[in-house]
Amino acid sequence: MSKVPQITLNNGVRMPQLGFGVWQVPDDEAERAVGTALEAGYRSIDTAAAYENEQGTGKAVAASGISREELFITTKLWNSASETWTRDNVLREFDASLDRLGLDYLDLYLVHWPRPMRDDYLAVLRAFDEIEKSGRARAIGVSNFKPAHLRRVVDETGVVPAVNQIELHPNLPQAEARAFHAEHDIATEAWSPLGQGKGLLEESRIGELARKHGRTPAQIVLRWHLQIGNVVIPKSVTPSRIRENIDVFGFELDADDLTALAALDTGTRLGPDPDTFDWN
Repeated sequence: MSKVPQITLNNGVRMPQLGFGVWQVPDDEAERAVGTALEAGYRSIDTAAAYENEQGTGKAVAASGISREELFITTKLWNSASETWTRDNVLREFDASLDRLGLDYLDLYLVHWPRPMRDDYLAVLRAFDEIEKSGRARAIGVSNFKPAHLRRVVDETGVVPAVNQIELHPNLPQAEARAFHAEHDIATEAWSPLGQGKGLLEESRIGELARKHGRTPAQIVLRWHLQIGNVVIPKSVTPSRIRENIDVFGFELDADDLTALAALDTGTRLGPDPDTFDWN
């Protein structure tokens, strides 16, 4: 059994707090990477239609020999259509993801981006609500939604997403979003939790904490995520790092450590701004 703790989502579904992400993993490498992760003890796998590796991910799941009930599989609806999303299009895309993954149901289905300039995310969430009520997705949520987008969803549809997956790391701790999520019982899930290898892990304060605890810089940052309550999905294709990233439950950061990490907040966003991003 996996040693990863679970959180309870707002609809009662249980979700591992640490999972394995496959962003930027080519489809022909995803089967091996996901298989390695499952062998290492990961039980939550996060993919997306846009990653174009749902098939490889599904092959690894099928070959793992792990019962479906032990696994938590997430994928996302991509904003690839040139037109705005309609109910029928959303349902069609959901079926296509299930087919590529080789699954009968999802544990979590996310809207990948809000695209506020298209003004279609309310229709998308209504279709998602229908999917959840059908039982083909155990939980539904969003990705890259800001508090203003979430407030509109809740106020105008009555749907409260179970999860919001956002860019989040010590340089961008997203305090406002996390506070809104806590107020509405929405789980915060972090993508690019290690800062995409763009200097975060070379920060001297993280290095000092790594030496203090006898851990790697990546393990320090992942432990920070877990202790402040985030769900986290580190990605790697290197077997040793895949195993390293799940080995974060044998130590704790103290109050001084957390204060040192809080000082790394620069408000620096590595990905696009959800208010303006509309990639077709």
